[in-house]
Parts: sequence; C-alpha cells; structure tokens
Amino acid sequence: MKSLFFRFFNDQSGATAIEYGLIAALISVVAITTLTAVGSKLNNKFTSISNGLN
Repeated sequence: MKSLFFRFFNDQSGATAIEYGLIAALISVVAITTLTAVGSKLNNKFTSISNGLN
C-alpha cells in the first residue's frame, strides 16, 4: 500500500496534461482577442470604403 501511495504521489502525467491545457487556453484567449480587434478594424475599413463609394 505504501508503494502504491508513493507511485501515485510521484506521478507527474496529470500535472503535465493540466499545464498543456492551460497553455492551449491561453493561446486561445490571445487568438480570440487578436481576431476580435482585427475584425473590428476591418469592419470599420469596409464601412469607410462603402461610404466613400456612395
């Protein structure tokens, strides 16, 4: 029983999976924020071009 406890305590695979999950979440947040900002600027540019053509 003691060796089972120490093996469970020293297992790092769960921590690694959590770290990769956090990295993926951070990358997703940055990508969504960047694309939202670029989308807003692009929408304003197209609106400006459309108004110029009218």
